[in-house]
Amino acid sequence: MSEINENKNEKLVIGEDVFVPFLTEDVIQNRIKEMAAQISQDYKGKIPIFIGVLNGAFIFLSDLIKNVSIDCEIDFFKLSSYGDSKISSGNVRLLKELNCEVNGRDIIIVEDIVDSGLSIKYIEEIFVKHSPSSMKVCSLLMKPESLKYDVKIDYIGFNIPSKFVIGYGLDYAQKFRNLRTIFSLSE
Repeated sequence: MSEINENKNEKLVIGEDVFVPFLTEDVIQNRIKEMAAQISQDYKGKIPIFIGVLNGAFIFLSDLIKNVSIDCEIDFFKLSSYGDSKISSGNVRLLKELNCEVNGRDIIIVEDIVDSGLSIKYIEEIFVKHSPSSMKVCSLLMKPESLKYDVKIDYIGFNIPSKFVIGYGLDYAQKFRNLRTIFSLSE
């Protein structure tokens, strides 16, 4: 077992892959506060349900919720499209359904990253059957160059290039989610 040494200026070497710091903890937290303020303003007087997409979004959702100033509810569902790969398989599977009722409710889907848009498209199709009052999507990261589906992301933390990133909930074969900094695969 190896220990993770997370220094802002230090690269991570994982097997043959080298990762370099991309977004620091301070930069991430400052942007989350801005996003939370906007969501709080947009949903003033409402009680939205934040629906986190597991596993990746749990850290982002936790920090986002700590910074919103409105009453809200939280639920999760789990999708799988990557497995242990760096590239999406192109197939999305629902692994855990919601525990709450969303009919007539305002919902905010919370993602860690929007890459091709496939997962968001899949989620939109699920919610067509549930008739929420409104549905918005909030993602910490978005890769506009990689988008293959016509999806609308209402709250975006950072637009990033099409690089493989890990840390802050984003994994590499289910590991490295616990990094406070987001690292990108060095070219």
